Order: sequence, then structure tokens, then C-alpha cells
Amino acid sequence: MRIRVLSYNIQAGISTLRYRHYLTQSWKHVLPHSQRFTNLDRIARLVSDYDVIGLQETDAGSLRSGFVNLTQYIGDKASFPFWYDQTNRRIGQVARHSMGVLSRFHPSDVVEHRLPGRIPGRGALFARFGSSRESLVVVILHLALGRKARLRQLSYISELVEDYPHVILMGDLNFASHSAEMNYLINRTLLREPVHGMHTVPSWRPQRNIDHILVSPTLQVERVRVLNYSISDHLPVAMDLILPESIQLAGHS
Repeated sequence: MRIRVLSYNIQAGISTLRYRHYLTQSWKHVLPHSQRFTNLDRIARLVSDYDVIGLQETDAGSLRSGFVNLTQYIGDKASFPFWYDQTNRRIGQVARHSMGVLSRFHPSDVVEHRLPGRIPGRGALFARFGSSRESLVVVILHLALGRKARLRQLSYISELVEDYPHVILMGDLNFASHSAEMNYLINRTLLREPVHGMHTVPSWRPQRNIDHILVSPTLQVERVRVLNYSISDHLPVAMDLILPESIQLAGHS
């Protein structure tokens, strides 16, 4: 079976197309604005071509999002039968910082994990497809800004996935392909990054590669690319895969 996966830090539906926008549009992180849903509609059109999507920097329904769950909104607009989200940090009624997964397959299990770190608010969303050991595991991450905290979080993640032969790990990892953290993750888990150095940040002039999709050696990678789709300050990363025959996915639409 071929599947298409995508990882995208959507910056809660905020358009950031210049460095100055971090200052001039900072209010959009705490207050609602009409353009947000126009941006989310564009994101929904993009993700509708994929099978499993990991979203970072979404919102689970707060003042700034008009009390709309943004993962659900994108999933409904793109006609995904399954969506789940995980709130990692709440700021009163103003913001509910979340991650989400959209899927055309029915997950047998979805588990929220709180990641270690001096500053709380980071998590891992663990979705498993299939009930046997031959199930497909998808892990969505948004790791800490500090290297020490990231290494602690990677140690936790490594223990989480080490018993599964078929894993897709994706997200805003906040480290580059050629880094101590990437080496640590690959050495601990045997996951691989098929293409290194794909720059995604900032979206208008990509210079940093901190968004990644890693996979187990059992998964055959056909294509990997960064999509030139400038809405957030990140660009999305897409991957086409062929799964082993032993993996049975239910509910494909």
C-alpha cells in the first residue's frame, strides 16, 4: 500500500511572510482575526491530497481561535474521517497550544504523552494503526527550544518506539539534520531521515531545517519534498511511502 504523509507547523493559522510580521502580527497569537480561517481553508486544500497529517502549533479552541478546534476544522474541511488533538499548554481562555493528527485510516490506539523538560508544555501524540506487532506507529512531535531538554525528550521518545518495527516520526523537532540530537535519535531508534538538509524556516526564505519526517527501514520511501506553500512561518514536509504487506490499515477512504 502506498500512503502519503505530511508534517506541518501551521502557526495557529497565522500568516507570517516577513520577519517584521513577528512584531506587527504578534497580537494574532492571543486575539481572533478574520484571516485565520481563510488561511486554514488553504491548509485544508493542501492536506486533502494526503493520508496522514501531523500538525504542530494548532489550537484546541480558545479566544484567539474563536473557540474553534483548529485540527477539527481542517479535518472537516478536508473530509478526513479521523482526527485527534493533544493540548500541551493552556494559557487561560486565550490559547490552547496543541498538536493534531488527521488520518484517512482508523487508528487502533491514540495516546498522549507529556514530554520531560524544565518548562512544561511539550508533548508527543502517538497514533497506532493495526492491532498486532506489525502495526504502523505514527508519532507527532514539537520539541523544546533548548538542546538539553530536547535530548531528554528524545530519550523518552526512543523508549516509546523501540519495540515497534514500523514507525513514522514527524514534526517540528527544533534541530537540524546534522546535529547531535539527530545522531542520538537515529542511533537509539534506527530510524532514518531519507533526505537531509531540507530547509523549511522561515517560509519566505528557508535557511533552517528543523522540520523532519523519519521512518523505520521497513518502510520504502518513494519521494520526499518541502512544499512551497507559504502561510505559516514554516513550510510543510511531505513524503510518499510504500508499506510492507504485513501492515493492514482499516478505514481508508
